[in-house]
Amino acid sequence: MTTDKRLTLEAAAALITPEGCCLGLGGLMLYRRPMAFALAVLARHAGLGVPRNLTLLSFTGGLESDILVGAGMVARVRSCYFGLEVFGLAPHFTTAAGEGRIEIVEETEASLACGMRAAMAGVGFMPSTAWQGTDLPKLRPDVRMVLDPYTGEELTAFPPVRCNVAVLHALAADPEGNAILGGNWGVDRELALVADTVIVTTEKVVPRLAKADLIATVVHAVVETPGGAWPTSCHPLYPMDGLAVLRYTETAGTEAYPGLLAEWIRHHHIS
Repeated sequence: MTTDKRLTLEAAAALITPEGCCLGLGGLMLYRRPMAFALAVLARHAGLGVPRNLTLLSFTGGLESDILVGAGMVARVRSCYFGLEVFGLAPHFTTAAGEGRIEIVEETEASLACGMRAAMAGVGFMPSTAWQGTDLPKLRPDVRMVLDPYTGEELTAFPPVRCNVAVLHALAADPEGNAILGGNWGVDRELALVADTVIVTTEKVVPRLAKADLIATVVHAVVETPGGAWPTSCHPLYPMDGLAVLRYTETAGTEAYPGLLAEWIRHHHIS
């Protein structure tokens, strides 16, 4: 017996709790980002005032995250990078961080990887040699030092990293939630294992997949969203729309910005 987990984009956006949700966003840099979902969350916030005080968790924060920061929905960011690659700084994040309006939890690739490994292993911390000899532990009092019981070496103990909801964009998925992510997984599979609820937006829903990068047992909702990563890329299906991203950087913070967002919401057929 199979389970059909398909939802509308609006119904999936409503799975985010109104207050204080830790939201994990998949993809990497300007590739395979859940743009349609982020815009649906934006539309929900504009209409109902929720969700609020989000914590954004991603390996790299990008365009979709900057839109949520710009709407004032984000209280905290956990990412080892937040920007728009060759298009420069993420404008809303840069302004909010400079003005102290959001909390930035210092992370690196190693701290995120170790934190997710600790969560997946069900242990209180993951030891590592990362951050040794740096000032990073001073910025993260929750990251402590432990002694290796076998060698006596001092190691960095990274606490578990979890999230309430993870949203991952796939090339294809079946109604049960098995999904193909493509050649660059980022940390999408790990996010799916440390999240309480996993939402997969997908370019297309097929009756059944012969193989999968993400298995149905960890997925709670499937949303068919053709072009759902636009204007970021979804290789090999479509490239990044560089002109659209450039227009975003040029209009952010101007009177033209609300019109741009409205246009993008219509592009993704969000009601």
